[in-house]
This record gives sequence, C-alpha cells and structure tokens, in this order.
Amino acid sequence: MATFEGRFTDTAGLRIAVVVARFNDLVTAKLLSGCLDCLHRHGINTTAESSQLDVAWVPGSFELPLVAQQLARSGRYQVVITLGAVIRGDTPHFDVVVAEASKGIAAVARDTGVPVIFGVLTTDTMQQALERAGIKSNLGWSYGLEALEMGSLMAALQAA
Repeated sequence: MATFEGRFTDTAGLRIAVVVARFNDLVTAKLLSGCLDCLHRHGINTTAESSQLDVAWVPGSFELPLVAQQLARSGRYQVVITLGAVIRGDTPHFDVVVAEASKGIAAVARDTGVPVIFGVLTTDTMQQALERAGIKSNLGWSYGLEALEMGSLMAALQAA
C-alpha cells in the first residue's frame, strides 16, 4: 500500500501565486501578511525579486476565481492561494458573493488540476474577520501551510 502525504519542506522548486481581494483590504492585507510570513519561514523566496511567488490583486472576492483560473492555466504555478473577506450585511449580497466565489474557486482546481487554496473568510461581522486575520490568529498562515502541503502532495502523486 502506498501512502501519499504532503510536506512543508523541499520548497525550492515550488511556484505559488496568491490572488488577493482588495475589498475589505483591512482584513485581506493581514491575511496576505500572515500567508507570506508562513511561506518565507518555510523557504519560499517572498522578496520583490522572487521567481517563486507572484501576487495579483483583484477588486473583490467575486473576481478571485477568474484570475485564479488564468494563473492556474498558465502552467507557471504548482499552487494558487485565494485570499478574500466577505462580511455579512443587511442584504443577500453576501450569499451571492460567497456562493459564486466558493463554487468558482473549487471549479478552477478541478478543471486545471492545480490546487487552489480557499482562503476566503466568510464572517458575520468585521470583528470576526479581524480576529481570523490576526487579532486572535492569522488564518493567512494556515492558507500558506495548505499551499505548501498541497504542492508537495501533488508532486509526490505525479512522481508515483
């Protein structure tokens, strides 16, 4: 029996794209910071001159799937991370954006075979979003770890 697991090491050949929603950037900038910190501490070059990492900004979470798809299809990246924050308001807009972003991001991964990390916070309040983006813990770090694990796992599966 073969057992396949991703690892958080051997990141030298890994190329990662991060797509970040500008809407609610008070939250998404913190998620990006946590994500980049994680990637850096695990050996990914996160400098402006990096050939391992690219960051693309989009207007909001609804636009994340389209840009993630373009990046995944490019063949340049082993993993794409999407970062966004959708905070419930008084209208059904929240439900529409969350549904389309999540379905779209999942479809990109299935259609391209490139792991796409779903890093979109869906919260009832700004306070909840801020808690998940750094006040209590920064889920951006977790999304970075997921990307490293999935990139490693996909490489192991391809080599088998």
